[in-house]
Amino acid sequence: MNELLACALAKAKQENRAALVTYLPAGFPTVAGGIAAIQATLDSGADVVEIGLPHSDPVLDGPVIQTADDIALRGGLRIRDVMRTVREAYQATGKPVLVMSYWNPIARYGIERFAGELADAGGAGCILLDLPVQESGPWRRHATEHGLATVFVVAPNTTDARLREVASAGSGFVYASSLMGVTGARDSVSDAAGSLVRRVRAATDLPVCVGIGISNAAQAAQVAGFADGVIVGSAMVRAILDAPDQASGLAAVRTLTTELADGVRQPHQVGRFDREWHPTGGRRRPLGDHP
Repeated sequence: MNELLACALAKAKQENRAALVTYLPAGFPTVAGGIAAIQATLDSGADVVEIGLPHSDPVLDGPVIQTADDIALRGGLRIRDVMRTVREAYQATGKPVLVMSYWNPIARYGIERFAGELADAGGAGCILLDLPVQESGPWRRHATEHGLATVFVVAPNTTDARLREVASAGSGFVYASSLMGVTGARDSVSDAAGSLVRRVRAATDLPVCVGIGISNAAQAAQVAGFADGVIVGSAMVRAILDAPDQASGLAAVRTLTTELADGVRQPHQVGRFDREWHPTGGRRRPLGDHP
């Protein structure tokens, strides 16, 4: 596991809260504008940031992130710009910076080359959206050599056997998708999220961070009651898309991040609970409150 990432997640746990993980694509709305927005989230309370590597066929992403990816690609984004974004975000804040990517761009760029450049830029690791665990050996070898975490994504329909396989191969944390379907803000958090976190914890001691569908402080507080981390992406992108200009977009991102950071610090936080679950509601008991 990448030490910086491990320390950030452990620090949140010691503070009796979930970690806040934000997501924004590189190159959106421009390379420089994207760097400024990413730094704004880290300066406003995010513990970790995921930087998306825009893809021309983002099959797992909803219309909001697809729009941002299209803007970045039409602006001429290249992988060197992604590495610049990682480097500047890390150097400015000292916080863990992950790249979230589909596998094809990395494979075409060169696995060893990508891993080496990401590590040189100060990156903490990669979230690999569509790389099957059984085909991930070459990547994981190079990631381990460079001290990079490898984060895999699981969903409510992931079998227990598959969860164990992902848990044994991954590092950093497990990304738990709160629902089936593409990314995007939702009006409420899926009931499946708590059950999935419980199942993941039965398979691994890695932290479990929940994403997809979380868009406001109330939802962040709800998820913080049972997860080690709360991941917010589409709502961040939407804040920039809806803004009339870059300055307004940065202000909106700062405001949203501050509200989310407050949300993960609400009562019923992660650090106050152990890993046992009530038979009803999926909510964990406070420490020392066992019958």
